[in-house]
Amino acid sequence: MPELPEVETTKRGIAAHITGRTIASVTVRESRMRWPVPRDLAQQLENHTVLDISRRAKYLLFQLKHGFFMIHLGMSGSLRIVDRDTPLQKHDHIDIALDDKILRFNDPRRFGSVLWLGANPFEHELLARLGPEPLSEHFDGDYLFQQSRKKKLAAKHFIMDNHVVVGVGNIYANEALFISGVRPGRAAGRLSRAQCDRLARAIVEVLDASITMGGTTLRDFVGGDGKPGYFQQTLRVYDRAGEPCRTCDTLIKHARQGQRSTYYCPQCQQ
Repeated sequence: MPELPEVETTKRGIAAHITGRTIASVTVRESRMRWPVPRDLAQQLENHTVLDISRRAKYLLFQLKHGFFMIHLGMSGSLRIVDRDTPLQKHDHIDIALDDKILRFNDPRRFGSVLWLGANPFEHELLARLGPEPLSEHFDGDYLFQQSRKKKLAAKHFIMDNHVVVGVGNIYANEALFISGVRPGRAAGRLSRAQCDRLARAIVEVLDASITMGGTTLRDFVGGDGKPGYFQQTLRVYDRAGEPCRTCDTLIKHARQGQRSTYYCPQCQQ
C-alpha cells in the first residue's frame, strides 16, 4: 500500500511534468473506484492549467485556478507520466492529457480515486480532521506527549492514528518504534516525555530516509518516474521475524496488532 513516502515520491516525480501545463482532455475508463469518479470531472479539469501540486497525508492535491482536484492512490494505485502513444496496460483507468504528455492512473484493486474538491479542499470530509504532517514544524515530541496523555491505546496504534499524526503507516511505525526503543504494545499514556521526544524524532528520521530512497517496494510500487523505491533494503525490524536484531543480535519477534503485522526486538524495545 502506498504510504506517505511513496505518495511524496510520486508527487516529486510528476511535479515538473505537470506544473504550469494545461489539461487538454480527461479520459475515464473506469469510474467505479473507492469513491466514484465525478461525472463532471472532465468538465471541471479540461482547458485549465495546473498551478501547483501538493500533498496532504496520502492525498495528492492539484491546484487549478478555480479549485482543486485530488488523487488518492488507495492500496495499489500508481501515477505515471507517459507519452501520448504509450499503449494502455490493464487497470489504466484514468488519463489526464497535458499537452504532449499524459498523467496516467493505474489501480488494479480500485481502492483509490480522483475527486473534484472545489475551492476549499481542506474543508472536505477526507481532509478536515487530519492531524499534523510529521515533517512539519507542528509535529514534535511535546505535541506527541500532550496527545498521548491518558491514552490506553497501544503506542503503535497511537502513532498510526491519522487524527494524531498523518502518514505513519505500518512499516514506518514498526521502524520508528524500534529506533526510539519503544515496545509497540506499550500504552501511549505511559510514554515518558523523553520517549515521546525520541519517537517523534524517529518518525521524522524514518520518513525522511524513505523519501530519499524513493519509498518502500514490497510488491510493485514505483514512483511517478517509473523507478522503484529502495527503503526496504534498510528495514531494521519489519518483515524480519526470526532474524537477529541488527543492534543486539536478539531474534526479532512477530505479533499481530489490530490485524496488522508487528515486528520488534524484545531486548532493544521496552
